[in-house]
Amino acid sequence: MKEIGRLARAASHRLALLASTDKDAALSAMRMRLEGGREAILAINARDCAEAELAGQSAALIDRLRITSLRFDEMTGALTAIRELDDPVGTIVVERRRPNGLVIQRRRVPIGVIAVIYESRPNVTVDAAALCLKSGNAVILRGGSESFETNRAIHRCLASGLADSGLTADAVQLVPTTDRDAVAMLLGGLDGAIDLVIPRGGADLIARVKRDARVPVLGHMQGNCHVYIDAAADPAMATAIAVNSKLRRTGICGAAETLLIDVAAEEGLARGVVCALLDGGCEVRGDAQVQLLDSRVRPASDADWTTEFLAPIIAAARVSGVTGAIEHVARHGSGHTESIVTEDLDAAERFLAEVDSAIVLHNASTQFADGGEFGMGAEIGISTDRLHARGPVGVEELTTYKYVVRGSGQTRR
Repeated sequence: MKEIGRLARAASHRLALLASTDKDAALSAMRMRLEGGREAILAINARDCAEAELAGQSAALIDRLRITSLRFDEMTGALTAIRELDDPVGTIVVERRRPNGLVIQRRRVPIGVIAVIYESRPNVTVDAAALCLKSGNAVILRGGSESFETNRAIHRCLASGLADSGLTADAVQLVPTTDRDAVAMLLGGLDGAIDLVIPRGGADLIARVKRDARVPVLGHMQGNCHVYIDAAADPAMATAIAVNSKLRRTGICGAAETLLIDVAAEEGLARGVVCALLDGGCEVRGDAQVQLLDSRVRPASDADWTTEFLAPIIAAARVSGVTGAIEHVARHGSGHTESIVTEDLDAAERFLAEVDSAIVLHNASTQFADGGEFGMGAEIGISTDRLHARGPVGVEELTTYKYVVRGSGQTRR
């Protein structure tokens, strides 16, 4: 593990000075190698999924683990999308000329060496490798035991692509063991080799990383996302957004976990949304007022309002307009993603301004909480932290900055 850290640190120095054209050529080569390994990767992933099912893993974990043909296309597409992004390294964010003639620039630079610890999501192997390469960082990847063989197969392709383009494979390293002691060593920083740890997984993993890490951590605890249906919502839109937010993929952090409905909303609107969820196979756990809308609604417990179900289950409550929705999110939310559905622009603007979450949406599904959908190519994760990045973590968020000062002999009195 310490040798992995040493090699990553050495690679990071070279990557920081790499030309954009060299990075882009490497990303193209990585895509070609990944495409060439498609059939083998899909076969290996099918075995990983079968073993996870035999081990009794949750449906949400297996969904995140599984690589369908479409998801494989999304992985290769992410390599192209990231390649086509502007290179953030060297970008001048601010430039000032002082009265004494000094020219001061704030310039983007790579963070250095990033460790990514993740569970079940083999697409993170590709996304993290590509985003770190584009932003000039070396990366150490530590996936979960359930996706170990899939990650190894993907990494072999990525490493071959790096070699094809003349870059060192040390830029993207995969921890070659499922031993949990390896995670502890990453969290310890590998004798100063690691600059940042990014966890991607369930609440237990992220809590452990934040508790035990001796280096900075960027991540989120839970995706307890809300959809608020205002009285002024279009009924068809409200139904479509609520169903998509919850049921498109239930095991991702952008899936809605709580539905809030304005008490002033017409009964037909409220009942239509709840029935659509129930008819779609979602268990609805509601407060007393929501239970009146349909006999299939089960009573909600106090714990349901703060639970990230990652399953076809949603908590539902009636609230007193946009004020009640904002108060509910503030009391129970995790600061991830919240959506308001309304045709009342004043209510929408108030919700967007006052809800303190990383992502707030108006008339759109919470499942758009994704770096790819934000035009970032991909993301390593969605941060609910405030420092140094918030929301989807893409290439810009994987940089820091330094000040470059040019003078002409100035001295300070």
